[in-house]
Amino acid sequence: MLPERFIEMLRGLRLGDAADAIAGGEPEVSVRVNPRKAPVSVENACGQVPWCREGWYLSERPSFTLDPQWHQGRYYVQEGASMFHSHVVRSVIGSDPCPITVLDACAAPGGKTTAVLDALPEGSVVVANEYVPSRAAVLRENIIKWGYPAVIVTRGDTGQFARMGEVFDLIIGDVPCSGEGMMRKDSEAVEQWSPGLVRECAARQWEIVTNLWDALRPGGLLVYSTCTFNREENELTVRRILDELGGESVPVPVVSEWGITPAILEDGTEDSGMHCYRFIPGRTRGEGLFVSVIRKSGEPSCMRAVVPERRSKVKGKAKGAPAVPAEASGWLSDPGAYAVYSEGERVSAFPSVHMPLLQLVRRHVDVIHEGVCLGTVKGRDLVPSQSLVMSHAMRRDAFPRVEVDRAAALGYLRGDSPVMPSGTPRGFVLLTYQGAPLGMVKNLGSRSNTLYPQPWRIRRM
Repeated sequence: MLPERFIEMLRGLRLGDAADAIAGGEPEVSVRVNPRKAPVSVENACGQVPWCREGWYLSERPSFTLDPQWHQGRYYVQEGASMFHSHVVRSVIGSDPCPITVLDACAAPGGKTTAVLDALPEGSVVVANEYVPSRAAVLRENIIKWGYPAVIVTRGDTGQFARMGEVFDLIIGDVPCSGEGMMRKDSEAVEQWSPGLVRECAARQWEIVTNLWDALRPGGLLVYSTCTFNREENELTVRRILDELGGESVPVPVVSEWGITPAILEDGTEDSGMHCYRFIPGRTRGEGLFVSVIRKSGEPSCMRAVVPERRSKVKGKAKGAPAVPAEASGWLSDPGAYAVYSEGERVSAFPSVHMPLLQLVRRHVDVIHEGVCLGTVKGRDLVPSQSLVMSHAMRRDAFPRVEVDRAAALGYLRGDSPVMPSGTPRGFVLLTYQGAPLGMVKNLGSRSNTLYPQPWRIRRM
């Protein structure tokens, strides 16, 4: 049962039909495929998400846990409206091939981050941040599985980014909200809703926005979004950004058949002066979403990623740092493009051109993952990591390969150690499923040891 005051609010915005859709409709199931990984066989696909070329609706929800393709990062289960961010980013960046520096400030669980990654010019770099530790761990896992090497995952408050200065060309601010747009799929959102919660969220959102504004370069773009319906968290916040912070509302091209609703005034009429985009259940194929793009006033410094002042700062071994095992760089498809370094037992690689940004971020925020973790030193061995297996940066022939079928793949994902075919070389072996990397084992001859991360394993079949 929806709260009566919530229904009254929707009717005041002339969104009464949304109340019926929320109360009686079923959420759509949709996935977004990874364009940089092996082609995906999408089970139950019944149509493309119109605003996202990688998105597909499903006629029914399969068991994603029992699909090795999902564990390989070949697709992401994402609500259809949320895929709109990929269209937004492609539209506002346009055809400019210049790489940019991006912050996704409230990034967990990672759906919007990975959608944005697929829309960016080649060579761009993304900082994906989450404040809540448990959600940050999920974000880290999803970023690793997506495989894009130029990503820094952080755990911190947006105020820490404000203190970094005007660094980012594009900031995604999918801010915490009252969750009205998720009521159809989340009963907890219904139970927690109140006018007081709306006011609390709006105040928190403004604090986040002002922090992000300080981290945005002149001429840079803020993509502000919520998953809620009320004007206080949406149009009124955007209007305040325009009036108090000096921003400019930026249009995003949309197609009328998509059913997107423009900005809404207090009396429920549409506001043509602000470029806002509302996804309303029953009108669009997806849950509730609000998006608006604001350009920061001032001359753009250059829509370009941070580059090193001197190459010597990002190459070579830092004084006192552990030696990098000789084989580490050989596991990369383009070793010259990466700084490879050791920190304790861990050996990592990060795009050299973006090392100054990584160093800057580390001075202000807790970094929980960056680039590619190549492996961990154990005794005489450098043990390759699942981060390397999932990464686009791994050299295709870095390890011997063994193809496994679905049953064996699921067994491996559960923690089993598969028996290697006769003639398989001893040492580290890459398991593949449908030709795509799945995970590593160490072949001992008579048996093998799985290297699949314990926290990622399937617990229930």
